Amino acid sequence: MPIKSRIRTIPDYPKKGIMFRDITTLIKDPVGFRLVIDNFTQRYVKGDTRFDIIVGIESRGFIIGGALSYTLGMGFVPIRKKGKLPAETVKQEYELEYGTDIIEMHTDSISKGDRVLLVDDLIATGGTALASAELIEKMGGEIAEMAFIVNLPDVGGYEKLKAKNYNVFALTEFEGE
Repeated sequence: MPIKSRIRTIPDYPKKGIMFRDITTLIKDPVGFRLVIDNFTQRYVKGDTRFDIIVGIESRGFIIGGALSYTLGMGFVPIRKKGKLPAETVKQEYELEYGTDIIEMHTDSISKGDRVLLVDDLIATGGTALASAELIEKMGGEIAEMAFIVNLPDVGGYEKLKAKNYNVFALTEFEGE
């Protein structure tokens, strides 16, 4: 059974007309979770994408990024919502559908010239991924690739990130479904 079939769809969440793609059913399934991590691991062990560190976006990016860091023998850095990190941070504000939000990283988490694999569970509008990339670049890092379990191409985030010349990869997608 492939990855996509293990992802639950919840209609009309968080509002009417939205088809929410819930990866909790995928990662609670030991075979599904292994498929995700094994697929990413094989891509980066055998591929040409070179990076120095893995950065995960709160919160599901922590799950994928942490496991992938382990399998690849790499360090892991979290990007958190404002006020969650204890040491000195650097911030990035970004637009939401209704208002703005702020994400943060510790100032000592990325060194100038570090190549970063940025991971999260899903790409929809691309706003959080774009803000995360800007935060990493503000610290002197370079995005080697952005990796997601799911791409929602109809929402436009993938194309927005590609238009900014980021390398973007997703294991599966839900298009018009």
